[in-house]
Amino acid sequence: MIRFILLFAGAAFSFLTLGLLAFSLLVWMVFAAHEKGLPDVSSLANYQPPTLTRIYSPEGRIIDEYAQQRRIYIPFDEIPDLVKQAFMSAEDKNFYEHAGFDVRGIAAALYEAVKSRGQSLRGASTIPQQVAKIIYFGSERAIERKIKELIQANRMVATIGREKILEIYLNEIFLGQNAYGVAAAAQTYFNKTLTELEAQDAAYLAALPKAPSTYHPVRETERAIARRNFVLREMWQNGHLDKDAYDAAVAAPLLTVQAGDRESFATRLPSRDYFTEEIRRQLSRDFGDDGFKSAGLTIRATVDPEMQRIAA
Repeated sequence: MIRFILLFAGAAFSFLTLGLLAFSLLVWMVFAAHEKGLPDVSSLANYQPPTLTRIYSPEGRIIDEYAQQRRIYIPFDEIPDLVKQAFMSAEDKNFYEHAGFDVRGIAAALYEAVKSRGQSLRGASTIPQQVAKIIYFGSERAIERKIKELIQANRMVATIGREKILEIYLNEIFLGQNAYGVAAAAQTYFNKTLTELEAQDAAYLAALPKAPSTYHPVRETERAIARRNFVLREMWQNGHLDKDAYDAAVAAPLLTVQAGDRESFATRLPSRDYFTEEIRRQLSRDFGDDGFKSAGLTIRATVDPEMQRIAA
Protein backbone atom coordinates (compact mmCIF):
# COMPACT_ATOMS: atom_id res chain seq x y z
CA MET A 1 0.00 0.00 0.00
CA ILE A 2 2.78 2.38 0.96
CA ARG A 3 4.60 1.50 -2.25
CA PHE A 4 1.47 2.28 -4.26
CA ILE A 5 1.10 5.65 -2.53
CA LEU A 6 4.75 6.49 -3.21
CA LEU A 7 4.39 5.47 -6.86
CA PHE A 8 1.23 7.56 -7.18
CA ALA A 9 2.89 10.57 -5.52
CA GLY A 10 5.91 10.21 -7.80
CA ALA A 11 3.75 9.99 -10.89
CA ALA A 12 1.70 13.00 -9.78
CA PHE A 13 4.86 15.01 -9.13
CA SER A 14 6.26 14.07 -12.54
CA PHE A 15 2.97 14.98 -14.21
CA LEU A 16 2.89 18.37 -12.46
CA THR A 17 6.53 19.05 -13.33
CA LEU A 18 5.96 18.22 -16.99
CA GLY A 19 2.81 20.32 -16.96
CA LEU A 20 4.66 23.30 -15.54
CA LEU A 21 7.46 22.88 -18.08
CA ALA A 22 4.97 22.66 -20.92
CA PHE A 23 3.11 25.73 -19.65
CA SER A 24 6.37 27.67 -19.29
CA LEU A 25 7.38 26.69 -22.82
CA LEU A 26 3.99 27.79 -24.13
CA VAL A 27 4.28 31.16 -22.35
CA TRP A 28 7.79 31.65 -23.73
CA MET A 29 6.61 30.84 -27.27
CA VAL A 30 3.68 33.27 -26.99
CA PHE A 31 5.93 36.09 -25.70
CA ALA A 32 8.60 35.37 -28.32
CA ALA A 33 5.99 35.52 -31.08
CA HIS A 34 4.64 38.88 -29.87
CA GLU A 35 7.90 40.68 -29.14
CA LYS A 36 8.92 40.72 -32.81
CA GLY A 37 8.58 44.18 -34.30
CA LEU A 38 7.97 45.98 -30.99
CA PRO A 39 9.57 49.46 -30.75
CA ASP A 40 12.93 49.89 -29.06
CA VAL A 41 12.30 51.31 -25.57
CA SER A 42 15.80 52.81 -25.16
CA SER A 43 14.64 56.05 -26.83
CA LEU A 44 12.43 56.68 -23.79
CA ALA A 45 15.57 57.57 -21.82
CA ASN A 46 15.37 60.98 -23.53
CA TYR A 47 11.59 61.17 -23.71
CA GLN A 48 9.98 64.61 -23.45
CA PRO A 49 6.21 64.90 -23.97
CA PRO A 50 4.39 67.89 -25.47
CA THR A 51 4.20 70.76 -22.96
CA LEU A 52 2.40 74.08 -22.87
CA THR A 53 3.88 77.30 -24.27
CA ARG A 54 3.96 80.33 -21.98
CA ILE A 55 4.33 84.03 -22.70
CA TYR A 56 5.91 86.20 -20.00
CA SER A 57 5.99 89.96 -19.47
CA PRO A 58 9.40 91.73 -19.38
CA GLU A 59 9.22 91.41 -15.55
CA GLY A 60 8.74 87.64 -15.71
CA ARG A 61 4.98 87.54 -15.05
CA ILE A 62 2.93 84.96 -16.98
CA ILE A 63 0.57 86.82 -19.28
CA ASP A 64 -0.74 83.95 -21.42
CA GLU A 65 -0.34 80.27 -22.15
CA TYR A 66 -1.30 77.96 -25.01
CA ALA A 67 -1.67 74.18 -24.93
CA GLN A 68 -3.39 71.25 -26.59
CA GLN A 69 -2.73 69.08 -23.56
CA ARG A 70 -2.11 71.19 -20.47
CA ARG A 71 1.14 69.72 -19.15
CA ILE A 72 4.04 71.16 -17.13
CA TYR A 73 7.00 68.78 -17.37
CA ILE A 74 8.82 68.19 -14.06
CA PRO A 75 12.05 66.10 -13.85
CA PHE A 76 12.09 63.14 -11.47
CA ASP A 77 14.37 64.81 -8.90
CA GLU A 78 12.01 67.80 -8.62
CA ILE A 79 8.88 65.74 -7.94
CA PRO A 80 8.32 65.57 -4.16
CA ASP A 81 8.54 62.14 -2.54
CA LEU A 82 5.03 62.65 -1.13
CA VAL A 83 3.61 62.74 -4.68
CA LYS A 84 5.60 59.70 -5.82
CA GLN A 85 4.53 57.75 -2.72
CA ALA A 86 0.87 58.63 -3.22
CA PHE A 87 0.80 57.34 -6.79
CA MET A 88 2.83 54.22 -6.04
CA SER A 89 0.51 53.44 -3.10
CA ALA A 90 -2.55 53.87 -5.29
CA GLU A 91 -1.34 52.27 -8.51
CA ASP A 92 1.68 50.03 -7.89
CA LYS A 93 2.85 49.51 -4.31
CA ASN A 94 5.39 46.88 -5.41
CA PHE A 95 6.89 49.25 -8.01
CA TYR A 96 10.48 48.82 -6.81
CA GLU A 97 10.22 45.02 -6.51
CA HIS A 98 8.69 43.57 -9.68
CA ALA A 99 10.21 43.26 -13.16
CA GLY A 100 7.62 45.36 -14.95
CA PHE A 101 4.54 43.28 -14.20
CA ASP A 102 3.43 42.21 -10.75
CA VAL A 103 2.55 38.53 -10.43
CA ARG A 104 1.35 39.10 -6.87
CA GLY A 105 -0.87 41.95 -8.02
CA ILE A 106 -2.36 39.85 -10.80
CA ALA A 107 -3.00 36.98 -8.37
CA ALA A 108 -4.60 39.34 -5.82
CA ALA A 109 -6.85 40.85 -8.50
CA LEU A 110 -7.97 37.40 -9.68
CA TYR A 111 -8.60 36.25 -6.09
CA GLU A 112 -10.65 39.35 -5.31
CA ALA A 113 -12.67 38.97 -8.53
CA VAL A 114 -13.46 35.31 -7.78
CA LYS A 115 -14.21 36.01 -4.11
CA SER A 116 -16.67 38.77 -5.00
CA ARG A 117 -18.14 36.79 -7.94
CA GLY A 118 -17.08 39.54 -10.31
CA GLN A 119 -18.53 42.39 -8.25
CA SER A 120 -15.12 43.74 -7.22
CA LEU A 121 -12.80 44.12 -10.18
CA ARG A 122 -9.46 45.82 -9.54
CA GLY A 123 -6.81 46.59 -12.08
CA ALA A 124 -3.51 44.75 -11.98
CA SER A 125 -1.57 46.96 -14.39
CA THR A 126 1.68 48.21 -12.94
CA ILE A 127 3.07 51.69 -13.56
CA PRO A 128 5.47 50.34 -16.25
CA GLN A 129 2.51 48.64 -17.95
CA GLN A 130 0.54 51.88 -17.85
CA VAL A 131 3.46 53.77 -19.39
CA ALA A 132 3.69 51.13 -22.14
CA LYS A 133 -0.03 51.54 -22.78
CA ILE A 134 0.19 55.36 -22.91
CA ILE A 135 3.26 55.51 -25.16
CA TYR A 136 2.72 52.54 -27.48
CA PHE A 137 -0.72 50.97 -27.40
CA GLY A 138 -3.44 53.45 -26.45
CA SER A 139 -6.77 52.23 -25.12
CA GLU A 140 -7.06 49.16 -27.34
CA ARG A 141 -8.50 46.21 -25.40
CA ALA A 142 -7.18 42.91 -26.68
CA ILE A 143 -5.18 40.01 -25.29
CA GLU A 144 -2.45 40.62 -27.89
CA ARG A 145 -2.09 44.21 -26.69
CA LYS A 146 -1.86 43.04 -23.07
CA ILE A 147 0.91 40.60 -23.91
CA LYS A 148 2.86 43.28 -25.78
CA GLU A 149 2.29 45.66 -22.86
CA LEU A 150 3.86 43.12 -20.46
CA ILE A 151 6.85 42.68 -22.76
CA GLN A 152 7.44 46.42 -23.13
CA ALA A 153 7.03 46.98 -19.38
CA ASN A 154 9.69 44.37 -18.66
CA ARG A 155 11.98 45.88 -21.30
CA MET A 156 11.59 49.38 -19.86
CA VAL A 157 12.54 48.28 -16.35
CA ALA A 158 15.65 46.58 -17.71
CA THR A 159 16.60 49.38 -20.13
CA ILE A 160 15.68 52.86 -18.86
CA GLY A 161 15.22 52.13 -15.15
CA ARG A 162 12.44 52.74 -12.67
CA GLU A 163 13.10 56.42 -12.00
CA LYS A 164 12.68 57.36 -15.67
CA ILE A 165 9.54 55.20 -15.89
CA LEU A 166 8.03 56.96 -12.88
CA GLU A 167 9.03 60.36 -14.28
CA ILE A 168 7.30 59.62 -17.60
CA TYR A 169 4.22 58.30 -15.82
CA LEU A 170 3.84 61.29 -13.48
CA ASN A 171 4.21 63.71 -16.39
CA GLU A 172 2.04 61.81 -18.89
CA ILE A 173 -0.93 60.54 -16.91
CA PHE A 174 -4.29 62.18 -17.68
CA LEU A 175 -5.96 63.44 -14.49
CA GLY A 176 -9.06 65.14 -15.85
CA GLN A 177 -9.93 68.80 -16.59
CA ASN A 178 -7.44 68.76 -19.52
CA ALA A 179 -4.62 68.31 -16.98
CA TYR A 180 -1.84 65.95 -18.06
CA GLY A 181 0.74 65.12 -15.42
CA VAL A 182 0.84 65.89 -11.72
CA ALA A 183 2.16 69.47 -11.96
CA ALA A 184 -0.67 70.66 -14.20
CA ALA A 185 -3.20 68.74 -12.09
CA ALA A 186 -1.92 70.31 -8.84
CA GLN A 187 -2.48 73.71 -10.41
CA THR A 188 -5.84 72.76 -11.94
CA TYR A 189 -7.43 71.27 -8.81
CA PHE A 190 -5.66 73.13 -5.97
CA ASN A 191 -3.86 76.11 -7.54
CA LYS A 192 -0.67 74.82 -5.92
CA THR A 193 2.79 73.80 -7.03
CA LEU A 194 3.88 70.23 -6.32
CA THR A 195 5.95 71.33 -3.33
CA GLU A 196 2.88 73.01 -1.81
CA LEU A 197 0.72 69.87 -1.90
CA GLU A 198 -0.31 68.30 1.40
CA ALA A 199 -0.86 64.57 1.89
CA GLN A 200 -4.62 64.81 1.27
CA ASP A 201 -4.01 66.76 -1.96
CA ALA A 202 -1.47 64.26 -3.31
CA ALA A 203 -3.76 61.37 -2.38
CA TYR A 204 -6.69 62.92 -4.26
CA LEU A 205 -4.59 63.37 -7.42
CA ALA A 206 -3.44 59.73 -7.07
CA ALA A 207 -7.10 58.69 -6.94
CA LEU A 208 -7.78 60.07 -10.41
CA PRO A 209 -5.88 57.95 -13.01
CA LYS A 210 -8.42 55.13 -13.16
CA ALA A 211 -11.35 57.43 -14.05
CA PRO A 212 -11.13 61.18 -13.34
CA SER A 213 -14.83 61.80 -13.94
CA THR A 214 -15.76 59.06 -11.47
CA TYR A 215 -14.01 61.00 -8.70
CA HIS A 216 -14.99 64.54 -9.74
CA PRO A 217 -14.61 66.79 -6.67
CA VAL A 218 -18.06 68.38 -7.09
CA ARG A 219 -20.32 65.90 -8.89
CA GLU A 220 -18.93 62.85 -7.04
CA THR A 221 -17.69 64.37 -3.76
CA GLU A 222 -18.43 61.41 -1.48
CA ARG A 223 -16.89 58.92 -3.88
CA ALA A 224 -13.87 61.20 -4.40
CA ILE A 225 -13.23 61.52 -0.66
CA ALA A 226 -13.65 57.77 -0.15
CA ARG A 227 -11.10 57.01 -2.88
CA ARG A 228 -8.74 59.71 -1.55
CA ASN A 229 -8.96 58.20 1.92
CA PHE A 230 -8.27 54.73 0.50
CA VAL A 231 -5.04 56.09 -1.01
CA LEU A 232 -4.15 57.74 2.32
CA ARG A 233 -4.69 54.42 4.10
CA GLU A 234 -2.40 52.69 1.62
CA MET A 235 0.23 55.40 2.17
CA TRP A 236 0.00 54.90 5.93
CA GLN A 237 0.12 51.09 5.69
CA ASN A 238 3.10 51.31 3.32
CA GLY A 239 5.00 53.46 5.83
CA HIS A 240 4.83 56.78 3.95
CA LEU A 241 2.68 58.54 6.58
CA ASP A 242 2.68 58.25 10.35
CA LYS A 243 -0.62 57.77 12.20
CA ASP A 244 -1.05 61.42 13.17
CA ALA A 245 -0.44 62.62 9.60
CA TYR A 246 -2.83 59.96 8.28
CA ASP A 247 -5.61 60.89 10.72
CA ALA A 248 -5.25 64.60 9.93
CA ALA A 249 -5.31 64.02 6.18
CA VAL A 250 -8.37 61.75 6.33
CA ALA A 251 -10.24 64.34 8.39
CA ALA A 252 -9.37 67.20 6.00
CA PRO A 253 -12.13 68.46 3.67
CA LEU A 254 -11.65 68.20 -0.09
CA LEU A 255 -11.07 71.84 -1.04
CA THR A 256 -10.71 72.39 -4.79
CA VAL A 257 -10.84 75.05 -7.47
CA GLN A 258 -13.80 73.24 -9.06
CA ALA A 259 -15.86 73.55 -5.87
CA GLY A 260 -15.05 77.26 -5.57
CA ASP A 261 -12.93 76.72 -2.45
CA ARG A 262 -9.74 77.98 -4.11
CA GLU A 263 -8.97 80.64 -6.68
CA SER A 264 -8.28 79.32 -10.17
CA PHE A 265 -4.80 79.76 -11.58
CA ALA A 266 -6.42 81.13 -14.74
CA THR A 267 -7.68 84.19 -12.84
CA ARG A 268 -4.07 85.37 -12.53
CA LEU A 269 -3.79 85.63 -16.29
CA PRO A 270 -4.94 88.82 -18.01
CA SER A 271 -7.65 88.50 -20.63
CA ARG A 272 -6.30 87.26 -23.95
CA ASP A 273 -5.94 90.15 -26.37
CA TYR A 274 -4.47 91.17 -29.71
CA PHE A 275 -0.94 91.34 -28.29
CA THR A 276 -0.55 87.67 -27.30
CA GLU A 277 -2.62 86.50 -30.25
CA GLU A 278 -0.21 88.30 -32.57
CA ILE A 279 2.71 86.49 -30.92
CA ARG A 280 0.87 83.20 -31.48
CA ARG A 281 0.19 83.98 -35.12
CA GLN A 282 3.81 84.94 -35.83
CA LEU A 283 5.33 81.88 -34.15
CA SER A 284 2.71 79.54 -35.59
CA ARG A 285 4.06 80.40 -39.02
CA ASP A 286 7.41 78.89 -37.95
CA PHE A 287 6.23 76.00 -35.76
CA GLY A 288 2.71 75.36 -37.03
CA ASP A 289 -0.24 75.92 -34.69
CA ASP A 290 -0.02 72.44 -33.14
CA GLY A 291 3.75 72.75 -32.76
CA PHE A 292 3.46 76.15 -31.12
CA LYS A 293 0.98 74.84 -28.55
CA SER A 294 2.99 71.71 -27.69
CA ALA A 295 6.63 72.85 -27.98
CA GLY A 296 6.95 74.02 -24.38
CA LEU A 297 8.23 77.44 -25.51
CA THR A 298 9.12 80.15 -23.00
CA ILE A 299 8.55 83.53 -24.66
CA ARG A 300 9.65 86.79 -23.07
CA ALA A 301 7.56 89.63 -24.51
CA THR A 302 9.19 93.03 -25.02
CA VAL A 303 6.05 94.94 -24.10
CA ASP A 304 3.72 94.45 -21.11
CA PRO A 305 0.14 94.51 -22.47
CA GLU A 306 -1.21 95.55 -19.06
CA MET A 307 1.00 98.63 -19.04
CA GLN A 308 -0.13 99.37 -22.60
CA ARG A 309 -3.77 99.29 -21.48
CA ILE A 310 -3.04 101.61 -18.55
CA ALA A 311 -1.13 104.02 -20.81
CA ALA A 312 -3.99 104.04 -23.27
